[in-house]
Parts: sequence; C-alpha cells; structure tokens
Amino acid sequence: MASQFDTLPETYDDFTTTPFRVFLETPSVLGVLGDVRGATVLDLGCGSGAYTRLVRRRGAARVSGMDVSAGMIAHARALEGAQPLGVDYFLGDLPDRLAGTFDLVLGVYVLPYATTRAELGHLCATAARALRPGGRFVTLPVHPCFRSGAVSYAPYGFQMTAGEPLADGSPVSLNLRFNGHDHDITARYWSRAALEDALRDAGFTSPRFSDLVVSEEGIAEHGAAFWNDYLTHPHTVIIDCRKAIGAAHEP
Repeated sequence: MASQFDTLPETYDDFTTTPFRVFLETPSVLGVLGDVRGATVLDLGCGSGAYTRLVRRRGAARVSGMDVSAGMIAHARALEGAQPLGVDYFLGDLPDRLAGTFDLVLGVYVLPYATTRAELGHLCATAARALRPGGRFVTLPVHPCFRSGAVSYAPYGFQMTAGEPLADGSPVSLNLRFNGHDHDITARYWSRAALEDALRDAGFTSPRFSDLVVSEEGIAEHGAAFWNDYLTHPHTVIIDCRKAIGAAHEP
C-alpha cells in the first residue's frame, strides 16, 4: 500500500542535519533513552533509519527498524547495504519471532499517524507486543498543548497548522520547508487523555511527559533567543513509559 512517506527518504535524512534536529530533538531523545549499550531496540516507524542507525552506533546489541512505508524501508536497507551496522529492517508488521524480545521500543513521530482511536491503540499495542515485560516505550506525539498559529516554526525548518478547536484525531498539516525541500504531510493530534488511555490499554504504566531541551552546543551556536519561540510552544513532547511486569505478549 502506498504511503505519504514513500517519496521522502532523502528529505528525512537531510532534516537530521538541521539545527532543530542536531541541537534540540536528537539530544533530547538520546538524553531520555540514556545508556543503550547492550540493549535490544526496535525503532517503530523508523522512516529512513536515522535513529535506528544512531542507536546502533551508541552500542545497542541488536537493533531493528520497522515501517509501513516501502520507500523508507528500501532506503534504509540501501544505507545498511552501503555501510553495514547489523541492523534489520522490516516492512509492515512485527515478525512473530521477535515478539517480546526487545528491551526498548523507540517511536519518533509514529503515534501522530494514527488516524483513529483504534489505530492509536494498535500502535501502542504493537510496541507492547514487541517488548519484554518491564521494557520501555519512548515516543514523540504531537504535543497535547499544541495550538495552531501560536508561533512560527519556520526558523526550525517546518510549519504546522490545524483547524481550531483541536479534537482527538484532528488533522494537522506539517510542511517541511528547509534547504530547498518543500513537502506537505498530514499528521493527527491526540490529547494527553487519549494518549494515556491508549498506552494504559496496551499495558503501559505511568507515562512520563517531558519537553525537548536545547543542548549547550545549540545555545552556543545559535544563541538562546533563537530557540525561545519553539521552547515556548513546542510541537512535540517525549513520552517514556514501561510495559507492566507480568504483562505477556500475544503470539
């Protein structure tokens, strides 16, 4: 099935070089993940594999990437072929043999592409199915406090707009506009209550929400004022939760 992301692998790779990713998003995600050395990790909705490769380079013992976009998976596999890191990539569903085998599931901007409450629950359940009991799920949805038009994200390489008032499942238009790229993507907004309910129903406990934090290098490179608009109205938040001990994966 065709995906809106099939033609965007190079754009996603290029976005990893923007100040937003280099100095804000990536260090924030890595800071929450902590030490991944020796861990088994699934990158759910891996896209072009940027985080998949990064986690592997940081010492994870086994790393897999999974996505529904054939174009993204083909691109990620091509990069693995050119510079082998020992990463496996899967198109579509999680293979049964890997259910319950991961210490950590990372899902960067995967929940925003659930178009219904059922799809949101399915994505959370997929993460839970992949994890061993006690394993972690770290994911980035659209920020529950996002408000369209509150700030311009143009300095950071993108724009986001949505109709008001926002409700669960409301479409959000994301425009990636940087370094000559200009692509439109449709995401979805989910409230904090909807996110917490979906995670709880999937077997996760006590989700913790944390905002992105600019690295010291980002402040030194661009100045504190450059980041103020984003930090005042962030477009995403990091959720960190654990699969309940005693929870089993479905075969």
